[in-house]
Amino acid sequence: MDSAQPTKMSAKASTGTRGRPVKELKQERAVRTRGVVLAAAARAFAERGFPPVTVQDVAELAGMTKGAVYFHFANKEALAQAVANDFYTYLDSIATAVQAEALSPLHTVRQLLLRTARAFRDNMTIQAGARLQIERAYIGIDMPVPYVGYQSMVTTALREAVEAGEMPAATDPEVLARVIVSAFFGAQHISGILNNRQDIADRVEEILATVLPTAPRPVRD
Repeated sequence: MDSAQPTKMSAKASTGTRGRPVKELKQERAVRTRGVVLAAAARAFAERGFPPVTVQDVAELAGMTKGAVYFHFANKEALAQAVANDFYTYLDSIATAVQAEALSPLHTVRQLLLRTARAFRDNMTIQAGARLQIERAYIGIDMPVPYVGYQSMVTTALREAVEAGEMPAATDPEVLARVIVSAFFGAQHISGILNNRQDIADRVEEILATVLPTAPRPVRD
């Protein structure tokens, strides 16, 4: 037998059906499975809140065994932490997309809030993250500090608006950012309770018209 033959057979056995390494395929499956678990956890937390949800609930929503969930997450608290982290990652992605458009500072604030509002209305991870922050006292694990990064984004845009002459020179960007962010996240909470967030965009328009009356208003965002 050719001495090279065993090496060839060994190499073939270590690859997938399309010649890709088995390890790589397993890693991709693990990533997909983790995503399915997190989507199920987000739905459970958004609809029911943290206290009553169990790992078994998440497993059933994900269509897998409880053991499969535990393979990726040690407990329910770890699931909540991961969903909250995804929540803030999503908020960052919205800000990055808006900043890439190189809009005027006030238009940047407007677009940031309106797009975030639509995400609160339509995205289960965003809804879950917001609810988990409200219920953080029930979660026995370190959670992300709420909305600090988001407020920093708004502060930066407002500071640029003052420098560009879009806002009065006496404006305090940090104070105004705190007011806007507080109003926004309070509005989404009230909208969620009263109208399942279906009117959140209208509520944000009211905030912008009241707090930033000089903000540009395109025909339709």
